[in-house]
Amino acid sequence: MANIKFSAFTSGATTGNTKIVGYDSTSNTNNQYTLAELADGLASKLIQNFIIACSDETTALTTGTNKAVFRMPYAFTLTAVRASLTTAGGGLGGTTIDVNLNGSSIFTTALLTIAAGDKTSTSTTPPNITTTALTDDGEITIDLDGISAGATETGLKVTLIGYKTP
Repeated sequence: MANIKFSAFTSGATTGNTKIVGYDSTSNTNNQYTLAELADGLASKLIQNFIIACSDETTALTTGTNKAVFRMPYAFTLTAVRASLTTAGGGLGGTTIDVNLNGSSIFTTALLTIAAGDKTSTSTTPPNITTTALTDDGEITIDLDGISAGATETGLKVTLIGYKTP
């Protein structure tokens, strides 16, 4: 059996008649999946990131809207959002960021936050994302709603984490 090529097993396979057996841990069953179902399932598991620079690396940040604006290249299911700084903010308060889809925030009342003295939002409670379906050609805008009392933050980047919507 070691000398048989994989193509010998798949030579009669077509998209119409080929199914793959896979275990569904939700229902504790083995199921048969078509190639299209398998492709859709894999697409939802292939994590992608969009990393957006919202400033240069050395100029101190200022609050304001539309620090970065771009359009989604395809439909995307958002699973997490992170932010980072090149230079951490000093003094009281932190850096507060809002991400909008077509003019509306993707978050509930709590926005994405980087605590004073930190360079990343991973040390704070992640925001509650209420809009996870980013539409194809949807306009994404990133606002900087707050900076620390020291106003020393530089180099803001926002990372959108998720997968291409099948």
